[in-house]
Amino acid sequence: MLLMFLTRLPMTAMGLTLTLHVVTDLGRGYGAAGLVGTAATLGSALGAPLVGRLIDRHGLRPVVATCGTASTAYWVSAPHLSYVALVAVALPAGMLAVPASSISRQVLTALVPVALRRSAYSLDTISLESSFMIGPAAGIAVATQVSASVALTGIGVCFALTTVALCWFNPPIRRLDEVVTGSRPPLRDWLGRRLVATLFVGGGALFCLAGTELATLAALRVTGEVGWTGVVIAVMCVASAAGGIIHGAVRRSLSQPTLMLLLTLLVIPVGLFGQSWWLLAIALVPMNVACAPTLAATAEEVSALAPARVRGEAMGLLDSATRLGMATGSPAVGFAIDHSSPGLGFVAAGLGGLVVAAVGLGLRLRVRLPKPVNA
Repeated sequence: MLLMFLTRLPMTAMGLTLTLHVVTDLGRGYGAAGLVGTAATLGSALGAPLVGRLIDRHGLRPVVATCGTASTAYWVSAPHLSYVALVAVALPAGMLAVPASSISRQVLTALVPVALRRSAYSLDTISLESSFMIGPAAGIAVATQVSASVALTGIGVCFALTTVALCWFNPPIRRLDEVVTGSRPPLRDWLGRRLVATLFVGGGALFCLAGTELATLAALRVTGEVGWTGVVIAVMCVASAAGGIIHGAVRRSLSQPTLMLLLTLLVIPVGLFGQSWWLLAIALVPMNVACAPTLAATAEEVSALAPARVRGEAMGLLDSATRLGMATGSPAVGFAIDHSSPGLGFVAAGLGGLVVAAVGLGLRLRVRLPKPVNA
């Protein structure tokens, strides 16, 4: 878990650091910077299932070595590329990104007994929250105090070091009692309605979370308190970590659909409390308490439904679903904010996430309905 925490740190610093490079060093606007980020996100969403499938087939070490080398080359060369080249390379570089979250969940599934996996996935989610508290701040600090080019090069060096560490330790991706023989089962045999429903719920959760972060920033800009953004985000992360601890400690927790409903419904009224940063931070606590448990329950559900032979591909599909949720959440909520107010941005984040998740919830209900008996 410590190794995966360190592997995620440079990944959490990529977005803001690359934005500062495009805006400051290349003299482009925030829209141009967003285009680079969108290309990288789209690439990672497309590539995650493929990389997971390669891990299932060839093992962890050769795939991580290939992806880590590609990521290192991209980030070390990024400061020296023109904007056009940066956009062109972003998509294939995203496709070959090291799937740290997917690998972490696979390793935990292999190392932790079934009865304790909820606790393990909760700890993993808390670790992810911690990396998001440290990585972006470190990237911004280096970019502002030294230069964005140095920060990008540092991200590349971190990728190289963590790739070497992952290949050296080569953690297991399957349990010792999981004997995988024969060919890969057809997609239709394991990607059933319940697994698809779980992926939709996961995507809806990230739609809601990405939209909430954007609405939070917009609300703080309106009140002239953008300087408190880091404190508000830290409060959100601590609340999420507290929810993850509770979720992992109890013997029986709420189901993934129930947690998802809480996450989306609790964010809708947050816009009523945007008068000051501290009031907004307090209002964001309840929905963030449900954040880590929702993500942990999603990973637990996927690991339970996916056969061992295709677990890497299934975790890659989960990565794709969450990244697509993030990629659509920000622009959709941003559109709502531009044409209304930050307060309604929180409503759009909650309702939008609920709409995406409703597809999955509908599939789950359809699975549980009894089939009609022919007369």
